[in-house]
Parts: sequence; C-alpha cells; structure tokens
Amino acid sequence: MSVPPAAHRRIAAEEAYAPQEVIDEYLRLLESGGGDRGFESLWSYYLLNDSPHTALFRSRITDAGDRRIADMDELGIDHQVLSLTTPGVELFDLPLARELATLTNERIAEAVRRHPDRFSGLAAVALQDVDFSVRELRRAVTELGLRGVIVNSHSRGEYLDDPRFEEFWATAADLRVPVYLHPNTPSDQLIGPLLDSGLDGAIFGFAVETGMHLIRIIFSGVFDRYPDLQLVVGHLGEALPFWAFRVDHFHAVQERTGRYPLRPALRQPPSQYLRTNVWLTTSGMAWAPAIMFAREVAGSDRVLYAMDYPFQADANEVKVHEDLPISPEEKRYLFEEGSTRVFGLSITRR
Repeated sequence: MSVPPAAHRRIAAEEAYAPQEVIDEYLRLLESGGGDRGFESLWSYYLLNDSPHTALFRSRITDAGDRRIADMDELGIDHQVLSLTTPGVELFDLPLARELATLTNERIAEAVRRHPDRFSGLAAVALQDVDFSVRELRRAVTELGLRGVIVNSHSRGEYLDDPRFEEFWATAADLRVPVYLHPNTPSDQLIGPLLDSGLDGAIFGFAVETGMHLIRIIFSGVFDRYPDLQLVVGHLGEALPFWAFRVDHFHAVQERTGRYPLRPALRQPPSQYLRTNVWLTTSGMAWAPAIMFAREVAGSDRVLYAMDYPFQADANEVKVHEDLPISPEEKRYLFEEGSTRVFGLSITRR
C-alpha cells in the first residue's frame, strides 16, 4: 500500500541507521560471546537468522541513499531524521567505540549533504568515554551540521542521571540541541524475568527499561539545572504519560516524608516536565487512542510523528496518523512543524 501525498510534509523523527562496519562489529561481538544478554537476544535474531524478514531488515538499516529513499517514497515519508540504531557503540571497548561513533557521524552527515531534503541526522556518541562524547557531539553539531544526539538508553548498565554525565547534559544545553533517548534492551541487572518470558525487546522490555530511565532523568533535576534542555523519547514516552498521575502522587508523598533526602527537590511536579522539556514521538505506536491520550497529557505541541523504520515500515501506520480526529493545522504540526521546531530543521519543500 502506498500513501498519497499530503498538504504537509511527513517528517519521521526516529529512523534507525547503521553503517555496515557497525553491523559487522555486532556480528563479531555475537560470535565471540560478547555484549550483554539483551544484545544477544535482539541482534542474534537480526544477524543470525536468514529469514526473508531479517534479510530485508539488514538491507534497509545499512542504506542511507537510494534504497531508503525508495522505501520512503513507497511509505509516504518525505524526510527522515537518521540516528544510530540500538545499542549504539557502548558495548564496544575503546578505541573501537570512538572510531565507530565518529564513522557513523561522518556517514550520516554525508547522506544529509547528498539528500538535504530527505535526511537530517543525530550524532552518535560513546558514553563510556564522556570526554570524547562531549567533543564529538560538539564537532558533529558545529562542523557536520547534525541536529541533536542519540543516546541508546543505558550505557553498560549506567544511566544518564549519574553525575559523571553532567558535562554531556551541559554540552547539549549549550549547543541548544535535543537529546533523543532511544530504547535499549534491559541491562543484565534488569533483564532476567523479561528474557525468561520472551518480553525483553520491543514487545515490553524496551518500555520497562527506557520508561524507568526517563523517570530517573526527570527525578535527577537535570531540567531544573538546564531549563531550556530538550529531550525526545519515542513510543509515546514508554507508557510514562499513562503513569503520570501516580508518579506525581507518590513523588509528592516521598517529598513530604523525606524518604529520599539525597534526591534533589524538583521545581514542578514530575509530569509537568513532559510539557516543558520532553517531546514524545509516535514511533512504533500507530494507535489512535494512545496518540490522542499522549497529546492530552503532554500537550499536542509535544507529540511528533515517527515511524521507527526499518523495525516497523508499514504505510498503514501512516494512514492511522492521517485519520486522527484532529484539525489540518494540528496534523501539520504532528507530521512536520513539531520536528522542524525541536530539531531546528530547514527543509526545502519538494
């Protein structure tokens, strides 16, 4: 099914890419028994399985040119914001991780230069080396023209509320670019019951891991320290909008009782940061009731369209968004103007 053109551009904000060199290193890591259990579960399916589905996936994820653009045309997508697929490069040892992050940023920048109307990009970093990540983020934005940074959630079981990542947050805030918090499979400390029941990946484990990470970031007070900092999270916030009332309620209880005295006091209820510092994308969540609920909780101006290509690539999902009971102006914002705003895009209309 192909989707007809619309009066607005369709910008897809969470679209995965990996240079072939990264995929080759994922395969080497699998064959050597490296990585964590979540990595093995997710990528053994895509790299050690020769089904037609996984072969198609591999051909799509490594392409940032004609093949991807042909798919976009078929799916009705005008523009993709490219970012390094999960789990990024954090599972690799240094200096390989630094080399692959740099390579990825060069490849994405090259794709953007060749097709500026079709692609924008986010920078990859290697957060096991924060100093490198800060330098590479600054280079990727100021020299390569990338529009933000992708973080594939935990870095070897470490979360971004840890004080050692403070300079990373400060750099993103100084550059005035968003941080995209993308899911990862749960770390070895968290994955056990999920893996045992086949729930470790996109079916549920991503939401458990990244939803928890998002709450930790909010509770760390980073948005009070950097009020203009913006964070983007996919899958409609990994269920956090649904939990907003309960999180606010028990956060207030904890504050009254002083249960966590070392945690910083927040300047507003936790859920309010969804309206001031967090953007939600619809990646992988082409379901009208969930989209409308997220818009109600976070605000219609904080929800953006995304497809989650090539993990999900279905023109019917575009149609779900086109059929939402919202005005043409709201639809333009969902598909186009929101992403233009948060990522600072300037795209020539085709």
